[in-house]
Amino acid sequence: MVTTPSPTPSCAQPAVGFDCDFQTRIAAVQSYLDSRPGTTGVVLHDMVTGAVWRNDHAGDLTWTASTIKLGMVVDLFTRERDGEITLTKADRDLIAAMLHSSDDDAANTLWRRYAGGDHMAYNRNLPAYGMTSLEPQKGFSDYYPYWGFQKCTPDDLDRLIHYVLTDLPPDERSYIVGEMRNVDPDQQWGVWGAGPAAQPGNKNGWSEEEGGWVMNTVGFAGPDERYTLAVMNNLSGEGGYDEGRETVTHVSELLFAGRF
Repeated sequence: MVTTPSPTPSCAQPAVGFDCDFQTRIAAVQSYLDSRPGTTGVVLHDMVTGAVWRNDHAGDLTWTASTIKLGMVVDLFTRERDGEITLTKADRDLIAAMLHSSDDDAANTLWRRYAGGDHMAYNRNLPAYGMTSLEPQKGFSDYYPYWGFQKCTPDDLDRLIHYVLTDLPPDERSYIVGEMRNVDPDQQWGVWGAGPAAQPGNKNGWSEEEGGWVMNTVGFAGPDERYTLAVMNNLSGEGGYDEGRETVTHVSELLFAGRF
């Protein structure tokens, strides 16, 4: 008797490098975002295979809010390693506060202290860590450029977290990963939606800027920080903090929850 093999299940959509489970999850994310306020850019990156999924808004310029603080930390560590600056114990406490609770006062102090005479030191350096589309925005602060008024893309945040995980010396990488994995409870949303089994870590950002609220998250999930995720939700006046927080958190939940 000849048996006909069962047909191989087709994947939900083509996504080179991602298995069918992930492709199904990606399709669920796309469907979910169609029903959510504003526009949301997403970049999912498999650090082992190199596979990347970007949605149609991954290249949209969006207010960075506090996600730029992760880039500031990378830059401060890099400049100290290169002998350009010397970080004090107080500086390192401020860095920890930026990563743990997204402390704005800490960011203000470190930005003004190390932005240089022309205020451009950070903005000159951040493209080297992946934030190649970063654009400071004029007309919102007397001190220009200022960390709180800048725009970048989800692609920029994807490249930044990739830099953290692959280009920093082991001690700096370990420190940042540890801080991102142990953020304050009020920061446990966004990529944190992956769930505890995924051992997530994140740097979130949120603000009400010109045009409405933005809610952003960038981080990692999975064994050995295998997967990175960057999500930027530009609500465009169609919703606020609660809606944005729900959106970016559920994206991570759809992609990762139950996977590990």
